[in-house]
Amino acid sequence: MIRYSLQCAQGHGFEEWFSNSAEYDTRKETGDLACPECGGKEVEKAIMAPSVAKAAAPAPTCSPQACAGCQFAGGH
Repeated sequence: MIRYSLQCAQGHGFEEWFSNSAEYDTRKETGDLACPECGGKEVEKAIMAPSVAKAAAPAPTCSPQACAGCQFAGGH
């Protein structure tokens, strides 16, 4: 499943789920997409920011000489 943010020619924004990107193309070509607010059939994909998970912070590293009193000592 893929969710697209869509926008009609009147500027109304809405979201719609599709089984794949080809389904969007097919429904657009057949006129099966319509704005839920005004019923307009001139619908385009709106610009979307991708949903990207943030990476975990890397584990701290230190030199063997500095590990004597380090809180991470013994973890090497």
